[in-house]
Amino acid sequence: MSARLLDASTLRKWSHAAVGDLITHTDEINRLNVFPVADADTGTNMLFTMRSAWAQADALPHTEDVAEVAAALARGALHGARGNSGVILSQILRALAEVTAEASSGSGGGLTSVDGRLFAAALRHAVVLVIRSMGEAVPGTIVTVLEDAAEAAERAFADGVDLPDVVGGAADAAAQSLDRTTGQLDVLARAGVVDAGGRGLLVLLDAMSTTLTDRAARRAAYVPAPPSDTDAVRAGAVEAPQFEVMYLLSCADAAGVERLRGTLEALGDSVAIAAPTDGSGHYSVHVHADDAGAAVEAGLAVGKPSRIQITALTGTVGARPAGGWSRDRTVLAVVDGEGAEELFAGEGAHVLRIDRDAPVSAKQLLHALVNADAGQAMILPNGYVAAEELVAGCTAAMGWGIDVVPVPAASMVQGLAALAVHDDSRQAVDDGYTMARAAAGARHGSVRIATEEALTWAGMCKPGDGLGISGDEVLIVGDDLVAAGAGLIDLLLAAGGELVTVLTGAGVDEGVAGALGEHVHERHLGAELVAYHTGHRGDALLIGVE
Repeated sequence: MSARLLDASTLRKWSHAAVGDLITHTDEINRLNVFPVADADTGTNMLFTMRSAWAQADALPHTEDVAEVAAALARGALHGARGNSGVILSQILRALAEVTAEASSGSGGGLTSVDGRLFAAALRHAVVLVIRSMGEAVPGTIVTVLEDAAEAAERAFADGVDLPDVVGGAADAAAQSLDRTTGQLDVLARAGVVDAGGRGLLVLLDAMSTTLTDRAARRAAYVPAPPSDTDAVRAGAVEAPQFEVMYLLSCADAAGVERLRGTLEALGDSVAIAAPTDGSGHYSVHVHADDAGAAVEAGLAVGKPSRIQITALTGTVGARPAGGWSRDRTVLAVVDGEGAEELFAGEGAHVLRIDRDAPVSAKQLLHALVNADAGQAMILPNGYVAAEELVAGCTAAMGWGIDVVPVPAASMVQGLAALAVHDDSRQAVDDGYTMARAAAGARHGSVRIATEEALTWAGMCKPGDGLGISGDEVLIVGDDLVAAGAGLIDLLLAAGGELVTVLTGAGVDEGVAGALGEHVHERHLGAELVAYHTGHRGDALLIGVE
C-alpha cells in the first residue's frame, strides 16, 4: 500500500493511533519508570496527555489545514498534561504546531501536509522547547532519545528520502538511542532498565510510521531487571519527594516565570514549566516537592494558578489502574435538552447531549466515553443511539481499555430510574444488572401533538390533539396535552405504581405539569408525581411510572 501524506486527516489518525498504542504499552512503560522518581506512572501520564491532545483535535470542525490540527493537539496536550513526561510530550506537540504554523503563514493559503523537512524541523525544535521547559538536559532520558531521533530525521531528509522514510529513520534511531540510555544514567543501570519516557517517545514515533505506511515496526519488549534489583532502586536509590504538584499559571510575565522556576528548584526537583501555545497565557507548571503548599504559593506570588493537582508520590507504585483512568466507574447518559443535561449531571452522570441535526455516531460515543475518564462506564442510551452505533462505539471503547456496560434504557425516564439505583461500590456486573432491572421496571410512554387528521388505535385524531403513545402505538387521544397526558398516566398506573415522572419538552407551558400533578393527586391516592422541564425536542412529554 502506498504511503500516506501527513495531512490534516492523517495527523488526526496518528493521534488516535498514538492513544491506542500508549494504552497497549502503558504497563510496560510504567514498569520501566525509575527516573526521576520511581512512581511507575510515566506511561499513564503520557497516555493522559495524549488522550487530551487527541480529544482537542477530534473536536475540531473539518479542516484541511494540518497546522490547525497540530495547534489543537498542542492545546489539548498543554491543558491535559500529566506529570513530567506529560509536560515534555506537550512541548513535542507544541514544536510541531509552531513549525507548521510558520510554514502555513509562509504559504499564504494554509498548509495541506507536512513533508520530511518540516517533520525533521519539528523534532529539532522540540529538543529546544523540551530543554527550555526542563531547565537542563539530563543524558539518558527522553531528551537524549529525542535529540538522536531529530538528528536521524535531518540526515534522512538531507539524503533526499520521502517522509515515511524520514519518520522510520527517526523511529529506528530512537530505538537505538533508547537501548543506550541504560548505560548513560546510573539509576537506569542499577535497575537494568531503559528510560521510560524514551520508550513512550518510541511508541509515538512508531505510531506515526505505522499511520503513514500501514506497516508496524517490530520492537522487542523492554523488560526491567528482576524485581529484587528494581525494588532496591525504588526503595532508596532515588529518594522521592512526597508530592507531585501541577497547575496552570496565568497572568504571569516572563520574569515572574523565571523567578518561579528558581523557587521551585529550591523546593524540589523535576521542575518543568511549559509556555502557552494558544495565546491563552496559561503556563503548565510541574514540580516534585515535599511542601506542596509552598509550590502552589510560589505560583500565587507571580500569577494565578488554576486546575491545581497534588498527588502523593510515596507509596503509589501500581496504585493507578492500567490505562490511566482517573476514576474507576462512571455513568454516561445520552440526553436531549439543556434541562436534561443539568438533571442527569446533577445526579452524577457524565452527559452526552445530542444534536438533533445529526444522529449520535459511534465516534461521538467513543469521544464521550474517553472524556468521561473512567475505566468502567455504564451507558444510558435513553433511546437516542441506534443499536449499530451503540455496538460500534462500545466495541471501540473496549479496544481502548474501557469496560462498557450498556443499560437498556429506551427513554430518559427509564434512564433516570436506572441512574437512581447506580452504585459504583458494587461490581460492574451487579451494578449493570440492578440498573437494567430498574429501567425495565419503569413503564413509559410519551405525548405529542397531532399535526394531521389520522386514524389511530384509539380512534380518529385531528391537528392539535394530544396523542398518548406507548410501545410505538397511539393509545390515548385527548383534546390537548393535559388530557392526553392524564389518560396515559391512568393507563400506565393501571398495573400499579408509586412514582410518576414527567419530563416536559421545549415550548411546553409549566402549567401542564401542574395540571397533571393535580390529576394524580385526585385520582391516584398513594402515587406521587415529579416533573422536570428538560427542554427536549420531539415528543412534548415523556412519562414514566415506577
